[in-house]
Amino acid sequence: MTIQLEVCIDNLESLHYAEQGGATRIELCSSLALGGLTPSAGFMQAAAKYATVPVYAMIRPRQGDFLFSSDDVEIMLADIYAAKQARLQGVVVGVLTPQSLVDSDILASLVKQAQGMGVTFHRAIDQCVEPIAALDAIIAAGCERILTSGLQANAYDGISMINRMHQYCGERLKIMAGAGVNSHNVREIIARTGINEVHLSGKTTRPSQMITVAKQAHMGSADIDDFEIPITGVENIAAVVAQLKL
Repeated sequence: MTIQLEVCIDNLESLHYAEQGGATRIELCSSLALGGLTPSAGFMQAAAKYATVPVYAMIRPRQGDFLFSSDDVEIMLADIYAAKQARLQGVVVGVLTPQSLVDSDILASLVKQAQGMGVTFHRAIDQCVEPIAALDAIIAAGCERILTSGLQANAYDGISMINRMHQYCGERLKIMAGAGVNSHNVREIIARTGINEVHLSGKTTRPSQMITVAKQAHMGSADIDDFEIPITGVENIAAVVAQLKL
């Protein structure tokens, strides 16, 4: 069984590392520390230029919940258009109602805008109060897969629900496990769920190459080191790939 390994990145440097490690698909984001937001149009274009594997752009206009206003939806539609213009292979979306159900109306408009591209419904499903009904809505909208941790904090703890989702959907919807997937648990997650797609960041950091460092002025939260660059770790991705080949 061929396993698809999707790696989420938020900078172009990491695109190269993810591919070197063995990624078979890229989820393109900004701000992974916030769970992933929409990448810039320039980032989309650069990813399309350099990637040798399919690239899906996250479409999430802000941090926080997945209850989006009409203004948010306007932005999301424009961002999907930008992803299509950049010739990316797909987009990643997730929209909920105030009652934590899939917002089928907004989802339908996003999928329509993405016509001709693949559509993944992201971990917003892990906040749904009726996950099986959510699967039905996502299938009906025309999405090709979901990314889920099985409604738990990480995919390993959500194995039973991921397996249940996979058994329920069959060939109608691909189930991709994400959150906390690594080389130590990936084989067990796949074996116990029956899925063939996993998602991870393989995140590590590298130091800044600045020679002169002015640390007294913070660009954001003082808790974040402005001179530590988050990147995808080639070794982390390669270690997962090695486990998948055993």
